[in-house]
Amino acid sequence: MRYRREPDRCPALARQGGTGDAGECCPLVKQEPSVILIGASAGGVEALRTLVGALPADLSAALFIVLHIGSHKSELPWLLGSLDGLPASHAIDGELFEPGHIYIAPPDHHMVIEPGRISLTKGPRENWARPAIDPLFRSAASVYGANTIGVILTGALNDGTAGLYEVAQAGGVTIVQDPVEAVNPSMPRSALAYVAVDHCLPLAGIAEMLTRLVRARTTDAPQAVFEIPQEQPQEDAMAAEFTQNIPVAVTCPDCGGALRRKELGTLTQFACHIGHIYTAEVMLAAQFLTLERSIETAMRSLDERAELCRQMAEKARPDDLDHVETSWGAAMRQAHERAEPLRDILTREWIHPDGIGVISDTSS
Repeated sequence: MRYRREPDRCPALARQGGTGDAGECCPLVKQEPSVILIGASAGGVEALRTLVGALPADLSAALFIVLHIGSHKSELPWLLGSLDGLPASHAIDGELFEPGHIYIAPPDHHMVIEPGRISLTKGPRENWARPAIDPLFRSAASVYGANTIGVILTGALNDGTAGLYEVAQAGGVTIVQDPVEAVNPSMPRSALAYVAVDHCLPLAGIAEMLTRLVRARTTDAPQAVFEIPQEQPQEDAMAAEFTQNIPVAVTCPDCGGALRRKELGTLTQFACHIGHIYTAEVMLAAQFLTLERSIETAMRSLDERAELCRQMAEKARPDDLDHVETSWGAAMRQAHERAEPLRDILTREWIHPDGIGVISDTSS
């Protein structure tokens, strides 16, 4: 196993030379409180309610949550704030954040962490999502390093895996919901496959672990030394990074631009010059969806051609029936015949090497 299920020891501290006991877990300077990053997708609302509801109201850490909601209206701040615990709200661009508050990425905006404040952006979708989990985790890890705690909950596909990898590389603590408990285990399983996760726990265990971590980190224990790696890109410098890799021979399903390949440990990502980012698994699903849409567009055009020919055949004068039969009628039959192979392609089973199949771009 590459991860732990027991909540009483913390590998993150052991890596820094400590014993790993939870009581001394991940010591930090008091002036730099912990930032807790939580990412969720399918099944995430109930998981978040369970997790947040188990946290103490006096938790001295700022919580940042990304739930895949796309551009749809979200009542998540009200749902979490009504639990009589930590106050919750949608994040505001430029807002200064403080401990003891939950900040939630608003619809259709990425939430990025800067020193002491929150930045919202309508930047390119990542892994088909905006808001996406990776931008939050990546930005927080680059700014707060070992003060970050990253948590991946239930969800489809693998948004958050790359971000959790960045948290681990920065010296932060990584926590993943036990896939056995998750409504959709894809995101937790992906994180466990690509990241040497510190803790794999059920929701109740995650709440307990977060509480213990934060309380231990607000003591006067000596600070763990950490320097932000120079290669860690800041969010406002990401565009420059996209020009440094050699393009691969595939194009972006979103915009058609050439994609560049990036390796994060054993995790592979593809990014276009605009900024759309995909893991290999999401890229596979996106390519198939683009193919399916192209075939459907061709089928629609053929069906419309056949319908136009039918209407023209019905409109024809009785003394022109021979011409109708040899032209409009023949064209109608031809359009129907040529649509059948396309319909057959759509209804056949396809091989999906990733093992997750294909999802629509509105589900998560």
